[in-house]
Amino acid sequence: MTEDEVLAEFRSADALLEGHFILSSGKRSAAYLQCARVLMEPARAARLAQALAAKIPAELRESIDAVVSPAMGGVIIGHEMGRALGKPAMFLERPEGTFHLRRGFALEKGAKVLMVEDVVTTGLSSREAIQAVGREGGEVIGEVSLVDRGGGDSLGVPYWALVKLDIPAYDPDALPPELAAIPAVKPGSRA
Repeated sequence: MTEDEVLAEFRSADALLEGHFILSSGKRSAAYLQCARVLMEPARAARLAQALAAKIPAELRESIDAVVSPAMGGVIIGHEMGRALGKPAMFLERPEGTFHLRRGFALEKGAKVLMVEDVVTTGLSSREAIQAVGREGGEVIGEVSLVDRGGGDSLGVPYWALVKLDIPAYDPDALPPELAAIPAVKPGSRA
C-alpha cells in the first residue's frame, strides 16, 4: 500500500481533519488523523494491518511472540496486527498514570514483542510503553504505526510506519497567527 493509498483510506473515512487540535503531547497542530475513525470499518482495519505487517522484515516477523499496544489509540490496530501476524495481541493501560498490563494479560519472561501504535508524534507514549513491556518481562524488538508524525526516530527500536507526515506541531505559546485565531479542540484519548 502506497502512502497515497493510505491517505486515501483516511480521507474516505473522513479521518483526516483540519482545524486547531491539541495533541496528546500537548503540542498544537492544524491537522489531525483520527485513527479510530479510519479503523472503525473492520475490512479497512484489516487491510491497513496487513499492509503494515508487510513492512516488517521477515526475520523479525518470525521472532515475534506477542503484539502489545498502548490503550486507547493502539487497541484496534494492535488487535488487527495480532490477527495479521497470527500472534496474541494485548494492550497496556495507565489507570494511575503509568502503563501496565491488566485484565489478565501477561508476557512470558523474555517474550519478543512488537509494539503497535496508531500515530507516533513525539514518541513519548511509545517510549513509556516500551519501558512498561520491559517491566512486564518482555522485550520490544520493533514498533509499527499507521502514521509517523516525526517521532519514530526516537524510539530506540526498529520502526516502520505506513505513512510519514511532516505536519508541523507547535508549542501552545508559539502558535502561528492563523492557528491561534481558531478555537482548539482535543480529539485524542488522553486527558
